[in-house]
Amino acid sequence: MKQPIIFFTLFITVFSTSLIYSQSYIGLIQDNYAGVHYAITNPANIVDTPFKADINIISASAFGGSNYFGISISDIMNTDGGFDFDKDVEKYPKNDNTFFFNTDVLGPSFMFNLNKRSSIALTTRIRAFLNINNISGELYESLADGFDDAEDFNFAMENLNGTIHAWGEIGLTYARIFKQTDRNLLKGGVTIKYLQGAGSAFFNSTRLTGQFDSNADILTTQGDLNYGLSQEDFDEEDVNFKNLTTGLGIDIGIVYQWNLDVQTLSQDSLSFNYTPYKLKLGVSITDIGSINYKESEITQYNMDQSVDPEIFEDDVEQALEDNYNGVTNVASTKIKLPSAVHFFADYRIKGKFFSSLSGSFGLVSSDSETANSIVNTVTLAPRLETKWLSLNSPVSLRQYGDFAWGFGLRFGPLMIGSGSVLSNLLSNSTKTTDVYFGIKVPLYRKASKN
Repeated sequence: MKQPIIFFTLFITVFSTSLIYSQSYIGLIQDNYAGVHYAITNPANIVDTPFKADINIISASAFGGSNYFGISISDIMNTDGGFDFDKDVEKYPKNDNTFFFNTDVLGPSFMFNLNKRSSIALTTRIRAFLNINNISGELYESLADGFDDAEDFNFAMENLNGTIHAWGEIGLTYARIFKQTDRNLLKGGVTIKYLQGAGSAFFNSTRLTGQFDSNADILTTQGDLNYGLSQEDFDEEDVNFKNLTTGLGIDIGIVYQWNLDVQTLSQDSLSFNYTPYKLKLGVSITDIGSINYKESEITQYNMDQSVDPEIFEDDVEQALEDNYNGVTNVASTKIKLPSAVHFFADYRIKGKFFSSLSGSFGLVSSDSETANSIVNTVTLAPRLETKWLSLNSPVSLRQYGDFAWGFGLRFGPLMIGSGSVLSNLLSNSTKTTDVYFGIKVPLYRKASKN
């Protein structure tokens, strides 16, 4: 990583100011016709579905943002290309600002039924995560701007850390119905994932404090800073999947259904190609595991120094090497996956109308070094669901106080949506955003009247 801090700055700036915003399958994943996408958050859901088989051609999702800035999407759309990130965003600098971004590309994947009680799925994915935690907003802004027009400021950062990690996955999922009666159904599932790590770049500090004197144009720092690469030749600007490091990951899930009674089915007079339910509850844990890079290059810097801040304008790595005492070692580094627990409750309101309440919560602390984590989210998602068409409008509360309202569409083989598109258009200070799309080939089971 030639310029670690500049790279993180550019990465965040590009993905937070371009309208190609972060994505996530928010709103889609509880649809009974989500198919192979079920395997992403709860592997138990791939059994007792409407499908003989479901084949994903390509789909992509991402999610990201920061509690450092808020953006008005309507202002961007009305600027005719004149939007200035530094001037036109609302900023909330603190000593512990956070930046996050993740993207998930689901490649050729499929699921199919082995019999009435069990199903399997095979998934291929490419994923990338970026987390920066506990960074001083004023320091970040000054580094990004080259300290131009910066006023005096102090900063004190505890447990500063940043990790970018890219990897591939090949997942094998098996799900089975454990128990089924007229009114109850219990099923479980597990995914074993063969991980292929493309590389990671990271930095961390237990404590880093400092002051900027604008009159003397001097930046004084005290503390420590570790910065490393998963392997010596890792290039975060040109990530490739040639020299891979392998590992294993696991997802597990369980689902309970309280099924519709005979009288309700008779009144609704509906046809089903899965067990119709009134209430479905589920819990799962995803991304249990890590990838161990055995030849990471890590440099430990003593940051007790006063320097001209202009040294950081061109090459941050060279500035650190030339102006701070550092010791470089080759060591094993374990990059933890973004482990998370997921809960959901899906309620059939009437006929084809449903509403789900779901929550995703990270199991990795934001203070953890060399690790990625998700943003905690709770989502209420009403939807209209049919075989060839689904409409959903999720409302979410997200970590760092952000409110999100979105819209999603599934029309035959096409899926497109965002968990935040409506709130992004209406809000003057958007902190998170997401969008997803996908194309698949669904092969449905024959429906039967119950």
